Amino acid sequence: MRLFDVTNNFRDLVHNQLAGTDAKLVKVYSLGNLTVIYTKAPTHEEILLKSDHRNIRDDEIEFVVNNLTNAKPNQVATIHGKNIAEVSITLPIAQ
Repeated sequence: MRLFDVTNNFRDLVHNQLAGTDAKLVKVYSLGNLTVIYTKAPTHEEILLKSDHRNIRDDEIEFVVNNLTNAKPNQVATIHGKNIAEVSITLPIAQ
């Protein structure tokens, strides 16, 4: 599996995310036939995995989390839906 940065193909999405949320970074990746949207804010990270044809597998979620973040398992919460998965990662608050 390989992640390909396709952020330039999603300029409107990136612009709207940066303008309408607390996100400081938005990147879009392709993982085969999956689209992966990675968003980083000061207190959390969000990863959305989307497929047009099938459900997202746990090994794909694990691969993306391991390659895009330094999250520990106790920081990660995952929600599965039909052809979609959302990963929320709580970041430690800097003191």
